[in-house]
Amino acid sequence: MSETNLPPVIQEMLNPGFYPHPVQEPIKLIQTHVSYVLLTGDYAYKLKKTVNFGFLDYSTLELRAHFCRQELAMNKRGAAEIYLEVLPITQTDNKLELGGSGEAVEYTLKMCQFPQDNLLINLFHQGKLTEEMVEDLGRLVAQFHRKCPTNDYVLSFGEVAKVRQAFDENYEQTAKYIGLAQTQEQFDATREFTDKFFATKQEVLNSRIKKGWIRECHGDLHLGNICLWHDKILLFDCIEFNEPFRFVDVMYDVAYGVMNFLVGNRPDLANAYLNTYLEESGDWEGLQVLPLYVSRQAYVRAKITSFLLDDSGVPDADKEQAKVTASQYYKMALDCTKLGQGNLIIMSGVSGSGKSTVAKKIARQNNAIHIRSDAVRKHFAGVSLSERGGDELYTPEMTERTYSRLLELGILLASAGYSVILDAKYDRQSLRKPVIAAAEKHHLPLQILHCTAPESILRDRLNSRTSDISDATANLLTNQLATAEAFTEEEKVFVKTLDTTQDLTAQLK
Repeated sequence: MSETNLPPVIQEMLNPGFYPHPVQEPIKLIQTHVSYVLLTGDYAYKLKKTVNFGFLDYSTLELRAHFCRQELAMNKRGAAEIYLEVLPITQTDNKLELGGSGEAVEYTLKMCQFPQDNLLINLFHQGKLTEEMVEDLGRLVAQFHRKCPTNDYVLSFGEVAKVRQAFDENYEQTAKYIGLAQTQEQFDATREFTDKFFATKQEVLNSRIKKGWIRECHGDLHLGNICLWHDKILLFDCIEFNEPFRFVDVMYDVAYGVMNFLVGNRPDLANAYLNTYLEESGDWEGLQVLPLYVSRQAYVRAKITSFLLDDSGVPDADKEQAKVTASQYYKMALDCTKLGQGNLIIMSGVSGSGKSTVAKKIARQNNAIHIRSDAVRKHFAGVSLSERGGDELYTPEMTERTYSRLLELGILLASAGYSVILDAKYDRQSLRKPVIAAAEKHHLPLQILHCTAPESILRDRLNSRTSDISDATANLLTNQLATAEAFTEEEKVFVKTLDTTQDLTAQLK
């Protein structure tokens, strides 16, 4: 669109003299199908286009003002540092003014401008997004979700009929791309998965409602809507215009990032993000619905990309690339529904023996779900993972409850097709026996990884441990070593012993 075809307000906002502050010239204009964004240097100004797409209605000045305020309020939750204020653009004697006292003719959302290189999707593509940063993101998203409100109205959006509506619409809108960007077999198999899920998993979806996991979430939490600014991760540009898009299962939000990492061929980062989120939130049961939502997010990206094939203004070369990209997303939408054979791994060893280090390494390599007893205990007690627990966390009753929960989650998730690592001491036969019995009952492959190290190394590790959720200290070690029970002959068939002072890669082969 040439500058002369732009609305008069936008033409005026491209003039540096319009602003009451210094600007970086030339002012840059970015357009999406629903908004204009003007980049002035220190600040960005976002205006909503006069459009009505049904699911989004900005057709009147009153609606645009309302949704500007809504966007400001909602994004204060995850990016208060970026979102500043809503300002009227006023007119007095044919002169437009930012925040003036005349009649409002438009509204704009004023934001701090940050470098586009700081978007996590760009850091990811540049190879600058580290595992540690991804783990920080997982914790942050879990903490964000913890604060997201819910009520009976919001929870109603988790009902099967409402959840599946968007899936059915996606299939209706993409059937015409069969043979262009996806095969009939892919289309049928993806739809069969979701149809079967909604038919057979109603109890799972209902449990998500009962446990309050349907919340007023972000709604569009892909890596392009997350930035690193002033050494802080910020979640911005959440959905303000459509309730069904943001009144969703928390796993709907998580699925975006998982999908981004998988499409980028980094399953290890997807695993780091997911496991850190699960540990911080305690929502391991959410894994039962995660494949549904990862498939949906991938399918939506495929659909949106497919729409380019219908646009006469898109060059043929771009359409060919769109076909390739859409095909990749359609393939992922199907592939992520296939979990396969689940299995159980239980760690064993005293504190400081390297159990969590080994478990984390295996999880990243094999896309396994890593569940630590320390996290389970603290969630039971309502204690932050970053806080030190009191004696009440370590009573025999709490220990029994913790190991029962580990077993419950292990069987649930392994039966659903996940590889699951239960990370606890498992230093007594009475703790190991129920796991072995349950694995055999459910026909799940089982392995026990027994981690060892010399006592002097164990003490050094415990004395130097910092920033870990475990409360174990070196003064517990003597008793742990004295009370640990040897493996029985029946148990030994499952056991692999690891010397964690030696190279683990060779030992884990």
